[in-house]
Amino acid sequence: MLREFRALPTEQRAREMTDRDFLWCLVNLALDEEEELDRLCPACRAEALEERCPVCGAPAGESEAMVNPAFDQARYERMRRGVEP
Repeated sequence: MLREFRALPTEQRAREMTDRDFLWCLVNLALDEEEELDRLCPACRAEALEERCPVCGAPAGESEAMVNPAFDQARYERMRRGVEP
């Protein structure tokens, strides 16, 4: 929330905000987002609502999964059970 308004938590205006103020802002941000989506045609709205990779923009279902080639699953399972330090 504070990022949206470019305010630090230590600023006077941020410290003076009540829970009700935060809730009011969040509700209005959600309503603004819904209004923006309502302006789109059905095809563009569907595309806007798709989960996408924040880096490359590919649909989340098509992006490659995060895989660490150095990760040893068998060793992890042994360590999880407390067999190996």
